[in-house]
Amino acid sequence: MRFSGKVAVVTGAASGIGRATALRFAEEGATVVAGDIDEAGGQELADTSNGRIRFRRTDVTSEADIVALLDAAAELGGPDILFNNAGAGGQRAKIDEIDAAGWDRTMDLLLRSVALGIRYAAPLMAKKGGGAIVNTASVAALASGAAPTPYSVAKAGVLHLTRLAAADLAKDRIRVNAVLPGFIATNIFASAIGLEGEARDKANALIQGVGQQAQPVQRAGRAEDIAAAVCFLASDDASFVNGTHLLVDGGLSVGPRHSWDPNTPGLFEALAALAPTGAAE
Repeated sequence: MRFSGKVAVVTGAASGIGRATALRFAEEGATVVAGDIDEAGGQELADTSNGRIRFRRTDVTSEADIVALLDAAAELGGPDILFNNAGAGGQRAKIDEIDAAGWDRTMDLLLRSVALGIRYAAPLMAKKGGGAIVNTASVAALASGAAPTPYSVAKAGVLHLTRLAAADLAKDRIRVNAVLPGFIATNIFASAIGLEGEARDKANALIQGVGQQAQPVQRAGRAEDIAAAVCFLASDDASFVNGTHLLVDGGLSVGPRHSWDPNTPGLFEALAALAPTGAAE
């Protein structure tokens, strides 16, 4: 019960990582204020939580909605914790094809929303003597190839914003960290390309299969894996952790496939195979 007596705010709480984290916070004693644009999913989450989770429809691209969500937490005595998690795949076009409106929508959803969440949570937390903020970035913040360019740029911005906010808010005893998910099997991939119903289910099954082979830990990541990391960063167990990130990717970023898969030869192995039989090692 690490969060007994605390109020946690979770955005993007109706499904995936947000839902798993809201449930984990509630299971460990927190009162959770959950925000999402998915009213049906958010209300279902609240209805099954025995009163531990309160849902409020929240569009994180709306400054007024963010303020209202945090005000709702203040009415309950919080917020003590903020998990800036809401997001989607955003604009998928390459940099030489993207339009300005698509770029702006992606930045508003994935980066501006995090900045505003921090901006309006910080004064409320300062009045309480401190708090913890966790932002969802991504392994895509670290290198190319993991996600579309606009998404990756936005998540890199979240990662750097996390460092800057930690420095700005240290005076108020507010810790700010980020979690960087890797290949996590949620609906975000299917939703990014507009799949619904049976097509979405097939896509999710494909994601599960690919995820088993994508990194050294040979299974797809689960939303619960990220929830565990977020709850650690938000807890007193991480009271000396600030301005950094926790990479939760099953080892996806440790190196190219040949560095961990014995069935995938690297350059050295390929060259060694060309050596005459019996050549000196």
